[in-house]
Amino acid sequence: MSEDIDNKKSEKPKKDSGKGGTFNRRDILKGLATIPVFGPFFYAFFRKKWLDDLRKKEILAELGMNGEAPDVLPKATMKKPGELIRLGIIGFGGRGEALAHAAGFAHPDWIEGKKKDVRENRLDKGLEAFLSQEDLNVVLTGICDVFDVRAERGIAASKNDIRLGGGTGLSKGATRYRNYQELLESDDIDAVIIATPDHWHAQMTIDAVNAGKHVYCEKCMTRTIDETYSVTEAVKNSGKVFQLGHQGRQQESYIKAKQIVEKNILGKITLVEVTTNRNSPNGAWVYDIHEEGSPETIDWEQFEGPSPHKVPFNLERFFRWRCWFDYGTGLAGDLLSHEYDATNQILELGIPKSVVASGGVYFFQDGRDVPDVFQAVFEYPERDLTLVYSATLANGRGRGKVLMGHDAAMEVGYSLNVTADWESTRYKEKIMNKIINTSLPLFTYRPGMKGIDTVTSATERYFMTRGLMYTMRGGRPVNTAHLHIKDWLDCIRNGGQPSCNIDRGFEEAITCHMATLSYLEGRKVEWDPVNRKVVQPSPSEQLS
Repeated sequence: MSEDIDNKKSEKPKKDSGKGGTFNRRDILKGLATIPVFGPFFYAFFRKKWLDDLRKKEILAELGMNGEAPDVLPKATMKKPGELIRLGIIGFGGRGEALAHAAGFAHPDWIEGKKKDVRENRLDKGLEAFLSQEDLNVVLTGICDVFDVRAERGIAASKNDIRLGGGTGLSKGATRYRNYQELLESDDIDAVIIATPDHWHAQMTIDAVNAGKHVYCEKCMTRTIDETYSVTEAVKNSGKVFQLGHQGRQQESYIKAKQIVEKNILGKITLVEVTTNRNSPNGAWVYDIHEEGSPETIDWEQFEGPSPHKVPFNLERFFRWRCWFDYGTGLAGDLLSHEYDATNQILELGIPKSVVASGGVYFFQDGRDVPDVFQAVFEYPERDLTLVYSATLANGRGRGKVLMGHDAAMEVGYSLNVTADWESTRYKEKIMNKIINTSLPLFTYRPGMKGIDTVTSATERYFMTRGLMYTMRGGRPVNTAHLHIKDWLDCIRNGGQPSCNIDRGFEEAITCHMATLSYLEGRKVEWDPVNRKVVQPSPSEQLS
């Protein structure tokens, strides 16, 4: 940086409290330069810091921001004290138990496991986040699971409200129901959490709202395109509050990313790349088979329910159901859905005009029919934008979520960073004058920080890449699923629509099912926005 920058800004005089005199930063630097040995070092250090501060001020001024923006999101609090809500949980497997934690209920074994995690790693925030969760004023009164072991685990969790913010005064715990219809008929349940395999989501949601229950349903919202219309109609006609389980809607970095896009900092966005890479059996849904799983402890007929192909009792299919389209929605509904919903939250894309997908079972050739390598291209011609998704379950290289604009690109995860493009029109002058270094992020945002920080060194870049397992509220880590359930409960008590309501759920389900349909049929599929239908393009359109 040339000396011209030093001359651009005048320094405000500061008082020397020890002698009553006045001097400015230039005087300090000159004085330090006269000190033998240490003088030149401190002179160079303070001068660099001064110049970096000037760069930051110029960059933030160009972006129309100041050092305090974006604001820290406040501590999560209820809009107003609300009445007790009685919850039922249908499906107490891995996801169902996680949502019980988010609502405030954990099995004693889970608590002990988290205590062990803290002893082994004092930076582990899982137990702290759970114990400090706010009391949502809910009680867990019903549990339904077709596997006896999981149902019993749910009952134990319902009696174990030990959080610091707890206070529901539980006494008897939840009732175990053998089938979900009995749970929905209960007068002791106001709202249900549905955390079953995908093939049950539609029927259970429809039956729940028809029974007068509010619904929190895990993604993917439905297993098929036809089910998506049925669920949407039932929810809208019921007047009940529906929330789809995309807790990323509460992620602070996504909220800030949306603000950045609205300020047009990236310029015209034409390409978005999102990915999901994993490289472990667990990441590929090869979950452990419980030693107590058997025809005596699992209601296999009820598990299969509306699945299109009935098969004899099979432990692999029960515990690893995500590997088959009979029960799940594959990479599209299970993993792409997260990436799509985050992008939809930031850009408000809606349903794409067309989708082309491909992939296959290339690594985990264990009898599954769901691909372990999958890619899909979503076209939004009215937005002059393409969304590209790709995933492999046999390599764990992280590639993130990247929004590419003419002037800058934004990488979004638990944190985010924006990097100017070296051929940007907007930032051209500042790049030429070396105020903006395109090899470093233009600025970063980390949840819990007081605001934006521009990056001017490799050291800062390292800390910028550090992620968080939880989002931040009021300077402390909070489970995003807890915030998502709270969002749903707030709307039940006070009215309004939650962040991932039935309209967002419809967009998610249709978009993911278009990708699956394209993969299964080996063709391009399109969305007709007028008739609100998925259609096959004409031969001429497919060739264009």
